[in-house]
Amino acid sequence: MSATDSTHEAEPTRRDFIHILAGATTVVGAVGVAVPLVHQMNPDASVLALSTKEVDLSSLEVGQAIKVMWQGKPVFIRRRTGEEIKTVEETPLADLKDPVARNDNLAGKVDAEDKNRVINPDYIVVVGVCTHLGCVPLGTSQGEVRGDFGGWFCPCHGSHYDNSGRIRKGPAPENLLVPKYQFTTDTTIRIG
Repeated sequence: MSATDSTHEAEPTRRDFIHILAGATTVVGAVGVAVPLVHQMNPDASVLALSTKEVDLSSLEVGQAIKVMWQGKPVFIRRRTGEEIKTVEETPLADLKDPVARNDNLAGKVDAEDKNRVINPDYIVVVGVCTHLGCVPLGTSQGEVRGDFGGWFCPCHGSHYDNSGRIRKGPAPENLLVPKYQFTTDTTIRIG
């Protein structure tokens, strides 16, 4: 090999340039197709709007409850009295039919003590769907039957829940679910 031949091999040829250009065009084309494809899999604005719900609790008096809809399900929010809080805090775990908190705000299976079912003890927030057959329990509106434990009562098959949403009597197998929520202010929560 002469010095001229080695110099000639180091220079890129027209063919090398075409290969690099074709490869770069392929990469740009693949990205151009992939980005819209992945983007269309994201939820649209209407789905995102349903995923969370802001609730103003400022008008909720002590002892009152409200029902709001979130993701097509009723959510019960009660501002509990001091006596209601004391009663559920003093309930022994052995008296509970379901010993698991079922709180989406906590990881794993934790005991169904009241402190594991609330963020602020003054307020209990639960999904208002009976865990037996999916009925909506009574006890949120003024004058409705609240069951033997002062929480909620499902008249369909007689399930009784306490003021922490824990099943105490009847065929329901589990406590009412505590949805993922957080306080954004002292009197506003965001569910979801």
